[in-house]
Amino acid sequence: MNNKHKKNLTHFGFQEVPKNKKTLLISKIFHDIASKYDLMNDLMSFGIHRMWKRCMIHHSTVYTGQKVLDLAGGTGDLSIKFSRLVGNSGIVVLVDINDSMIDIGQKKLRNLGILNNVIYVQADAEALPFPDNTFDCVAVSFGLRNFTNKEQALFSIHRVLKPKGKVLILDFGVPIFKILNTIYDLYSFHVLPKIGELIAQNANSYRYLVESIRMHPDQETLKNMMIQTGFNNVKYFNMTCGIAVLHCAHKY
Repeated sequence: MNNKHKKNLTHFGFQEVPKNKKTLLISKIFHDIASKYDLMNDLMSFGIHRMWKRCMIHHSTVYTGQKVLDLAGGTGDLSIKFSRLVGNSGIVVLVDINDSMIDIGQKKLRNLGILNNVIYVQADAEALPFPDNTFDCVAVSFGLRNFTNKEQALFSIHRVLKPKGKVLILDFGVPIFKILNTIYDLYSFHVLPKIGELIAQNANSYRYLVESIRMHPDQETLKNMMIQTGFNNVKYFNMTCGIAVLHCAHKY
Protein backbone atom coordinates (compact mmCIF):
# COMPACT_ATOMS: atom_id res chain seq x y z
CA MET A 1 0.00 0.00 0.00
CA ASN A 2 1.54 3.35 -1.04
CA ASN A 3 1.81 6.32 1.33
CA LYS A 4 -0.73 8.39 -0.60
CA HIS A 5 -3.38 5.69 -0.23
CA LYS A 6 -2.48 5.21 3.44
CA LYS A 7 -3.04 8.93 4.13
CA ASN A 8 -6.59 8.62 2.79
CA LEU A 9 -7.46 5.94 5.35
CA THR A 10 -8.71 6.30 8.91
CA HIS A 11 -9.79 4.01 11.70
CA PHE A 12 -13.34 2.71 11.85
CA GLY A 13 -13.08 0.63 14.95
CA PHE A 14 -10.28 -1.85 14.25
CA GLN A 15 -10.78 -1.53 10.49
CA GLU A 16 -9.21 1.00 8.16
CA VAL A 17 -11.61 2.72 5.77
CA PRO A 18 -11.37 5.67 3.37
CA LYS A 19 -11.77 8.95 5.25
CA ASN A 20 -14.62 10.05 3.00
CA LYS A 21 -16.61 6.92 3.95
CA LYS A 22 -16.21 6.99 7.72
CA THR A 23 -18.77 9.76 8.24
CA LEU A 24 -21.37 7.76 6.32
CA LEU A 25 -20.61 4.60 8.28
CA ILE A 26 -20.84 6.44 11.61
CA SER A 27 -24.06 8.09 10.51
CA LYS A 28 -25.62 4.73 9.71
CA ILE A 29 -24.67 3.34 13.13
CA PHE A 30 -26.32 6.21 14.97
CA HIS A 31 -29.39 6.12 12.74
CA ASP A 32 -29.74 2.45 13.63
CA ILE A 33 -29.32 2.84 17.39
CA ALA A 34 -30.86 6.29 17.96
CA SER A 35 -34.16 5.02 19.36
CA LYS A 36 -32.38 2.84 21.95
CA TYR A 37 -29.44 5.18 22.62
CA ASP A 38 -30.47 6.48 26.04
CA LEU A 39 -31.56 3.06 27.29
CA MET A 40 -28.34 1.44 26.10
CA ASN A 41 -26.21 4.11 27.79
CA ASP A 42 -27.88 3.30 31.10
CA LEU A 43 -27.54 -0.44 30.63
CA MET A 44 -23.95 -0.43 29.40
CA SER A 45 -22.63 1.87 32.12
CA PHE A 46 -25.02 0.78 34.89
CA GLY A 47 -26.18 4.40 34.93
CA ILE A 48 -22.71 5.71 35.83
CA HIS A 49 -22.59 7.85 32.67
CA ARG A 50 -25.01 10.22 34.42
CA MET A 51 -22.46 10.79 37.19
CA TRP A 52 -19.72 11.43 34.62
CA LYS A 53 -21.91 14.01 32.89
CA ARG A 54 -22.78 15.72 36.19
CA CYS A 55 -19.05 16.06 36.84
CA MET A 56 -18.65 17.60 33.39
CA ILE A 57 -21.41 20.13 34.06
CA HIS A 58 -19.81 21.02 37.41
CA HIS A 59 -16.44 21.71 35.78
CA SER A 60 -18.03 23.80 33.04
CA THR A 61 -18.75 26.71 35.46
CA VAL A 62 -21.42 27.86 32.98
CA TYR A 63 -23.69 30.61 34.29
CA THR A 64 -26.70 32.74 33.34
CA GLY A 65 -26.54 34.53 30.00
CA GLN A 66 -23.75 32.50 28.44
CA LYS A 67 -23.63 30.79 25.04
CA VAL A 68 -22.88 27.05 25.13
CA LEU A 69 -22.17 24.66 22.28
CA ASP A 70 -23.21 21.07 23.02
CA LEU A 71 -21.22 19.39 20.25
CA ALA A 72 -22.18 15.86 19.20
CA GLY A 73 -25.03 16.57 21.58
CA GLY A 74 -27.09 13.59 20.43
CA THR A 75 -30.20 13.09 22.51
CA GLY A 76 -29.61 16.20 24.59
CA ASP A 77 -28.56 15.05 28.08
CA LEU A 78 -26.09 17.93 28.45
CA SER A 79 -28.34 20.47 26.73
CA ILE A 80 -31.03 19.85 29.35
CA LYS A 81 -28.63 20.78 32.12
CA PHE A 82 -26.97 23.65 30.27
CA SER A 83 -30.34 25.19 29.39
CA ARG A 84 -31.12 25.53 33.09
CA LEU A 85 -27.72 27.08 33.81
CA VAL A 86 -27.80 29.72 31.04
CA GLY A 87 -31.42 30.70 31.71
CA ASN A 88 -33.64 32.71 29.42
CA SER A 89 -30.89 35.24 28.66
CA GLY A 90 -28.48 32.57 27.44
CA ILE A 91 -28.50 30.08 24.60
CA VAL A 92 -27.51 26.45 24.10
CA VAL A 93 -26.78 25.18 20.60
CA LEU A 94 -27.07 21.41 20.25
CA VAL A 95 -25.05 20.28 17.24
CA ASP A 96 -24.95 16.77 15.85
CA ILE A 97 -24.19 15.39 12.41
CA ASN A 98 -26.98 12.83 12.70
CA ASP A 99 -30.56 13.99 12.18
CA SER A 100 -32.08 10.95 13.91
CA MET A 101 -30.23 11.78 17.12
CA ILE A 102 -31.24 15.44 16.88
CA ASP A 103 -34.91 14.52 16.38
CA ILE A 104 -34.92 12.40 19.52
CA GLY A 105 -33.09 15.07 21.51
CA GLN A 106 -35.46 17.79 20.36
CA LYS A 107 -38.52 15.75 21.31
CA LYS A 108 -37.04 14.91 24.70
CA LEU A 109 -36.28 18.54 25.52
CA ARG A 110 -39.67 19.75 24.34
CA ASN A 111 -41.39 17.15 26.49
CA LEU A 112 -39.50 18.65 29.43
CA GLY A 113 -40.75 22.13 28.52
CA ILE A 114 -37.37 23.34 27.23
CA LEU A 115 -38.44 25.45 24.27
CA ASN A 116 -36.87 28.90 24.21
CA ASN A 117 -33.14 28.71 24.88
CA VAL A 118 -31.98 25.63 22.94
CA ILE A 119 -31.55 25.54 19.19
CA TYR A 120 -30.65 22.51 17.05
CA VAL A 121 -28.15 22.46 14.20
CA GLN A 122 -27.11 19.55 12.01
CA ALA A 123 -23.44 20.08 11.22
CA ASP A 124 -20.01 18.46 11.01
CA ALA A 125 -17.73 19.11 13.99
CA GLU A 126 -14.79 19.57 11.63
CA ALA A 127 -16.42 22.55 9.90
CA LEU A 128 -18.65 24.27 12.46
CA PRO A 129 -20.95 26.85 10.82
CA PHE A 130 -20.46 29.58 13.42
CA PRO A 131 -18.39 32.78 13.49
CA ASP A 132 -15.10 32.96 15.33
CA ASN A 133 -15.26 33.58 19.09
CA THR A 134 -18.97 32.73 19.49
CA PHE A 135 -19.25 30.45 22.53
CA ASP A 136 -18.32 30.78 26.19
CA CYS A 137 -18.19 27.01 26.55
CA VAL A 138 -17.94 24.05 24.18
CA ALA A 139 -18.76 20.59 25.55
CA VAL A 140 -18.24 17.28 23.74
CA SER A 141 -19.61 14.22 25.49
CA PHE A 142 -18.62 10.81 24.07
CA GLY A 143 -18.37 12.24 20.57
CA LEU A 144 -14.75 13.03 19.81
CA ARG A 145 -13.73 9.43 19.19
CA ASN A 146 -16.27 9.20 16.35
CA PHE A 147 -14.91 12.23 14.45
CA THR A 148 -13.02 11.36 11.28
CA ASN A 149 -10.32 13.99 11.83
CA LYS A 150 -10.01 14.71 15.54
CA GLU A 151 -7.29 17.33 15.04
CA GLN A 152 -9.46 19.28 12.60
CA ALA A 153 -12.41 19.08 14.99
CA LEU A 154 -10.25 20.47 17.82
CA PHE A 155 -9.17 23.39 15.60
CA SER A 156 -12.81 24.01 14.70
CA ILE A 157 -13.75 24.05 18.40
CA HIS A 158 -10.86 26.40 19.19
CA ARG A 159 -11.99 28.81 16.46
CA VAL A 160 -15.59 29.17 17.67
CA LEU A 161 -14.64 29.42 21.35
CA LYS A 162 -14.39 32.92 22.81
CA PRO A 163 -11.13 34.10 24.35
CA LYS A 164 -11.15 32.93 27.98
CA GLY A 165 -13.75 30.37 26.96
CA LYS A 166 -13.66 26.78 28.17
CA VAL A 167 -13.74 23.45 26.35
CA LEU A 168 -14.68 20.18 28.02
CA ILE A 169 -14.24 16.79 26.37
CA LEU A 170 -15.70 13.74 28.09
CA ASP A 171 -14.87 10.38 26.58
CA PHE A 172 -13.55 6.96 27.41
CA GLY A 173 -9.95 6.52 28.50
CA VAL A 174 -7.46 3.85 29.47
CA PRO A 175 -8.11 2.34 32.92
CA ILE A 176 -5.28 3.13 35.32
CA PHE A 177 -5.10 -0.36 36.85
CA LYS A 178 -3.99 -3.34 34.75
CA ILE A 179 -6.42 -5.80 36.36
CA LEU A 180 -9.30 -3.40 35.70
CA ASN A 181 -8.21 -3.12 32.07
CA THR A 182 -8.45 -6.91 31.73
CA ILE A 183 -11.93 -7.04 33.26
CA TYR A 184 -13.01 -4.04 31.16
CA ASP A 185 -11.87 -5.79 27.96
CA LEU A 186 -13.80 -8.94 28.86
CA TYR A 187 -16.95 -6.94 29.59
CA SER A 188 -16.57 -4.73 26.51
CA PHE A 189 -15.90 -7.37 23.90
CA HIS A 190 -18.06 -10.21 25.21
CA VAL A 191 -20.94 -8.63 27.12
CA LEU A 192 -21.68 -5.28 25.48
CA PRO A 193 -22.28 -6.65 21.95
CA LYS A 194 -24.67 -9.22 23.47
CA ILE A 195 -26.59 -6.42 25.23
CA GLY A 196 -26.68 -4.54 21.92
CA GLU A 197 -28.02 -7.61 20.17
CA LEU A 198 -30.65 -8.29 22.83
CA ILE A 199 -31.93 -4.74 23.40
CA ALA A 200 -31.17 -2.87 20.19
CA GLN A 201 -31.06 -5.86 17.82
CA ASN A 202 -27.70 -4.53 16.68
CA ALA A 203 -24.59 -6.32 17.94
CA ASN A 204 -22.33 -4.97 15.16
CA SER A 205 -22.90 -1.32 16.02
CA TYR A 206 -22.01 -1.90 19.64
CA ARG A 207 -18.99 -3.94 18.61
CA TYR A 208 -17.82 -0.89 16.63
CA LEU A 209 -18.42 1.39 19.62
CA VAL A 210 -16.25 -0.86 21.79
CA GLU A 211 -13.51 -0.92 19.14
CA SER A 212 -13.69 2.87 18.77
CA ILE A 213 -12.98 3.23 22.49
CA ARG A 214 -9.80 1.16 22.13
CA MET A 215 -8.65 3.26 19.16
CA HIS A 216 -9.31 6.57 20.94
CA PRO A 217 -6.24 8.53 22.11
CA ASP A 218 -5.24 7.85 25.69
CA GLN A 219 -5.33 10.55 28.36
CA GLU A 220 -1.87 12.03 27.76
CA THR A 221 -2.10 11.79 23.97
CA LEU A 222 -5.37 13.74 23.87
CA LYS A 223 -3.95 16.30 26.29
CA ASN A 224 -1.00 16.86 23.95
CA MET A 225 -3.30 17.10 20.94
CA MET A 226 -5.25 19.86 22.68
CA ILE A 227 -2.06 21.71 23.58
CA GLN A 228 -0.87 21.50 19.96
CA THR A 229 -4.23 22.89 18.83
CA GLY A 230 -3.60 26.01 20.93
CA PHE A 231 -5.60 25.32 24.08
CA ASN A 232 -4.13 26.46 27.39
CA ASN A 233 -4.22 25.10 30.92
CA VAL A 234 -5.14 21.63 29.67
CA LYS A 235 -6.01 19.24 32.49
CA TYR A 236 -7.76 15.92 32.73
CA PHE A 237 -9.62 14.06 35.44
CA ASN A 238 -9.87 10.26 35.52
CA MET A 239 -13.29 9.01 36.53
CA THR A 240 -14.12 5.45 37.59
CA CYS A 241 -10.38 4.64 37.55
CA GLY A 242 -9.85 6.04 34.07
CA ILE A 243 -12.71 4.27 32.28
CA ALA A 244 -14.01 7.75 31.54
CA VAL A 245 -11.87 10.89 31.34
CA LEU A 246 -12.78 14.58 31.38
CA HIS A 247 -10.35 16.92 29.62
CA CYS A 248 -10.73 20.63 30.36
CA ALA A 249 -8.92 23.58 28.80
CA HIS A 250 -9.18 27.30 28.04
CA LYS A 251 -8.57 29.49 25.02
CA TYR A 252 -6.48 32.54 25.89
